[in-house]
Amino acid sequence: MTTWKTEYESKKTSADEAVKLIKSGDKVVFTHAGSEPSALVDAMVRNADNYRDVTISNMVSLGKGEYSRPEYKDRFEINSWFVSSCFRQAIADGYGDFTPVFFHEVPNYIRRGFFKIDVCLAMVSAPDEHGYCSLGVACDYSVQAIKSAPVVIAQINDQMPVVYGDTFIHISEFDAVVEASEPIPEMKIPVIGETELAIGKHCASLVEDGSTLQLGIGAIPDAVLASLKDKKNLGIHSEMISDGVVDLVEAGVINNSQKKLNPGKCIVTFLMGTKKLYDFANRNPGVEMRTVDYVNHPMVIAQNNNMVCINSALAVDFMGQIVSDSIGTQQFSGVGGQVDFMRGAAMSLDNKGKGIIAMPSVARKKDGSMISKITPFIEHGAAVTTSRQDADYVVTEYGIAKLKGKTLKQRARNLINIAHPRFRDELAAEFERRFLTTF
Repeated sequence: MTTWKTEYESKKTSADEAVKLIKSGDKVVFTHAGSEPSALVDAMVRNADNYRDVTISNMVSLGKGEYSRPEYKDRFEINSWFVSSCFRQAIADGYGDFTPVFFHEVPNYIRRGFFKIDVCLAMVSAPDEHGYCSLGVACDYSVQAIKSAPVVIAQINDQMPVVYGDTFIHISEFDAVVEASEPIPEMKIPVIGETELAIGKHCASLVEDGSTLQLGIGAIPDAVLASLKDKKNLGIHSEMISDGVVDLVEAGVINNSQKKLNPGKCIVTFLMGTKKLYDFANRNPGVEMRTVDYVNHPMVIAQNNNMVCINSALAVDFMGQIVSDSIGTQQFSGVGGQVDFMRGAAMSLDNKGKGIIAMPSVARKKDGSMISKITPFIEHGAAVTTSRQDADYVVTEYGIAKLKGKTLKQRARNLINIAHPRFRDELAAEFERRFLTTF
């Protein structure tokens, strides 16, 4: 009888041998974010001369992204579902592309063949005594990519944490395995300044005891978490979490005790932070990772009580149109889960959901000059991420603007009142030109 250990040994090979399973014209998908299998990706790039027209797709990349360099444009084509920094130039220069998609729909796009996959490159933990490996820090679309791909190559990394939930894949589902131990990619701890602290305090004022939270990553989400230390019985249902959540769990502020859906557990679909976060999640029964078509589905999100989602934006216009993923015609990032959670919170069965867009009032150009992120009109060519019908709260360091249920004039006034003081007069003048009434 063949045991899983025998099968494992028969599939074990080097990275350079494993990537020979990739053929010209293939569509290759990497597992997500911190689980991008760098040993396999590096081998693929080393062997680039063996390929032509290989399409590479993923969402957030924490890797080097060497395959997106112009010298490889005849070998590899980028079709990103979320534009990480390493892909922006390829897309801007025309030899890469971007496909807009709500995060929760990615697994279904894979199942339906909208996103065709020939080869999946995955990174997983070492197998347990039953032959099961954990996807560790990324479950999201990664599970479906493995299940749908005709060829799956796995990097076995003994430093990958074992996270409970929908993360387990048996080694029988891999066509080749490559043992390569390396630290999981980490995100730097962001610097929280006075602006972020002010935004964090305003956001925290909208969070009630017993709320369920969704937050992203960066200085503003961390500032929000730092401002929640006096709250009680908070829960987590979030596409991702970062290190700030660990501090609140250890302080007893986040205990998931009041959640009606998945009580007692932080529900996430991927992790992105430092080793502190990864160690916290490792074999922790209080953290459960589920696929993104569960975690981010608006109908699932709506079942949480007091759901509060906090996301960011690049610009908001007078009508409440929220631009979060493009700067003019430049594709800057992606839709991700923002709309999933804004709509899920709005659909909350207890009618207490809140959707918050939190951002500094200004951005700085390369020359150091400031521009207002609250603007009469979105920039030419920019795409609306969250519609004006979905917009609920907008928060800057100067306060909170409630938009849901408000008229166009009320929305514009509320937004101008939380704009940077330097721009309020010109915004008010534009208001008067547009609405033919005094501000």
